[in-house]
Amino acid sequence: MTTTVTASDNLTTPARLRSAELEQQLARTPERFRVLTGDRPTGALHLGHYFGTLHNRVRLQDLGVEVFVLVADYQVLTDRDIAERLPEYVDGLVLDHLAIGIDPTRTTIFNHSAVPALNQLMLPFLSLVSVAELGRNPTVKDEIAHSRQSSVSGLMYTYPVHQAADILFCKGNLVPVGQDQLPHLEVTRTVARRFNERYGAVFPEPDALLSDAPLLLGTDGTKMSKSRANSIALSADADETARLIKGAKTDSERHITYDPEGRPGVSGLVLLAALCLDRDPHGLAEEIGNGGAAVLKRTVTEAVNTRMAPIRARRAEYAKDMAYVRSVLSAGNERAREIAERTLDEVREAMGGLR
Repeated sequence: MTTTVTASDNLTTPARLRSAELEQQLARTPERFRVLTGDRPTGALHLGHYFGTLHNRVRLQDLGVEVFVLVADYQVLTDRDIAERLPEYVDGLVLDHLAIGIDPTRTTIFNHSAVPALNQLMLPFLSLVSVAELGRNPTVKDEIAHSRQSSVSGLMYTYPVHQAADILFCKGNLVPVGQDQLPHLEVTRTVARRFNERYGAVFPEPDALLSDAPLLLGTDGTKMSKSRANSIALSADADETARLIKGAKTDSERHITYDPEGRPGVSGLVLLAALCLDRDPHGLAEEIGNGGAAVLKRTVTEAVNTRMAPIRARRAEYAKDMAYVRSVLSAGNERAREIAERTLDEVREAMGGLR
């Protein structure tokens, strides 16, 4: 749910064209839409998350869209090495959302484990898809390929259907995703369509809102990721940020250019500064020119610290009152439970009065 799209994505694909239409509709009638998005609490949210998805959640909220942010704690059950730190990661995730501008009076933040009716929807939904369909889902294949466990649990195969339950429990009709998440969303659309055909119209078939966010690289020149120890966390202070950027990978060529294919490390740093400064990366690289890696890293450090300063200040204030932070999640869980229970009642009724 938190992936981004690269500049190489075809801008004329049907999904892209549909996404452009949806942006126009969002501007005209935002109240028609209900968005479900979220994150797995497997570590600290970082700048890749911020520029990839988090700031877009605030944009949608501020447009007047009803937004649900899922803390997907049940989806960490396969990551046994982080499960024991789960409460810390959940607290941090809620803190980060409040710090970036998520308003809990307009956006519902909730977690899987607190909404039993949502998870119960997965049972009838699993009956609507075949094992073969789940097995050939490219996102599932990728999760399995990158799994750090010696064996893969059955839960891994249910991820697309669990995600369908996440989206459909609140009758979400719009899901911000990256191009690589379209197969996951197609499972949700298939589940909704097959349920409606078999039992009667209950669910919308949600649309994808494709992100234009560029892929932000980490300090090692590869994709910024919680699991690769190459990220700059939203919770990092100015000194830590400076230290991480100072150690970032560049190359031996002094003249700075923006060439993501040929110079990924340098270009990743240029892009990060450009995003923070709302500048074009080509122009920024040209401005740095022969300043070399030292000037580049100084520019990036100043840009990140300036952009993040108000977010860090708000995060620090919220962190002084963790009782309030946890009350935000508690209130969101209560609202999500009410909605999920109503939806589950509809599903039971449609399926012949199951109880």
